[in-house]
Amino acid sequence: MRLSDFDFDLPEALIATRPARPRTSARLLVAQGDAIRDLHVRDLPGLLRPGDRLVLNNTRVIPARLFGQRTRGEAVARVEVTLLEPAAAGGWRALAKPLRKLKPGEVIVFSDRLSAEVAEKGEADLRLRFNLDAEAFDAALAEVGAMPLPPYIAAKRAADAQDKTDYQTVFARHAGAVAAPTASLHFDADLLAALKAGGVDVTEVTLHVGAGTFLPVKVEDVATHRMHAEWGRVTPQAAAEINATRAAGGRVIPVGTTALRLIESAARGGQVEAWEGPTDIFITPGFRFRVTDALMTNFHLPRSTLLMLVAALMGKPRIDRIYDHAIRAGYRFFSYGDASLLVPERTP
Repeated sequence: MRLSDFDFDLPEALIATRPARPRTSARLLVAQGDAIRDLHVRDLPGLLRPGDRLVLNNTRVIPARLFGQRTRGEAVARVEVTLLEPAAAGGWRALAKPLRKLKPGEVIVFSDRLSAEVAEKGEADLRLRFNLDAEAFDAALAEVGAMPLPPYIAAKRAADAQDKTDYQTVFARHAGAVAAPTASLHFDADLLAALKAGGVDVTEVTLHVGAGTFLPVKVEDVATHRMHAEWGRVTPQAAAEINATRAAGGRVIPVGTTALRLIESAARGGQVEAWEGPTDIFITPGFRFRVTDALMTNFHLPRSTLLMLVAALMGKPRIDRIYDHAIRAGYRFFSYGDASLLVPERTP
């Protein structure tokens, strides 16, 4: 497989910078067998069967983008920081602009309450040590931090107060992600209630989505690409629910590639087991899916690992036809875009 095999031309006008409102009014491309249907997310209850189980990622996005100032002598300079993940040595790993001008020991001031010392500096990122304990830090971050919108949105506009609602799922519970599980942004309370009334079960898992989800693949030989690791948890209850659905003949349908990657990581022994830790699972055509029967997901970037994942699920020729249809039909792409329900032919 070559990286160029996963390229396609996408009109700039199809890149969504705001979500559909209400959430369930987003369009939904349904691909099953040779058929493609153009529906809406609100139609999902009529597409699923009693006994099916949706798997949702309940991670919560933190307002990880910070703007501060460093002072050197009488000179004051602006610094932009994007938190990545808690560091093993304490503090946070982060990206910074301008990274090259920062020095270990310098202090960046973000507000009257929040500041951070540059504890270590690497070639691509740094480690920050904040001045507050965990509880006070969370409160200060909520006050001054901005949502870490994907680069293709941030290049067009700054994050605003509306994004703190839009870029968060309605079932977000466990803080730690610096990117949203975007397929789940289409759900609201009414849709979840309608699914439950129709006999569709729901299981929650947690995968803290990292900024690495937006990193481009830089190697032409796809087999040599190394995935970023993300922390996740499948509880014993979640594992038991998914396995019970499979045993009863129901379909397991993760909502989003993050939920899919997590449950497939937890099912390498053949069935889902309780699991906690980092996963760097890389799913490409030829991958053997052990749990996933279908997938609800948004439309992904060209030359991305997520496009490779959906090609693995549906087959490369099939996903090419699906994406060609989506572009011709004017579907909105990427994090704030429309959704698809992908049902591979092997699913009864």
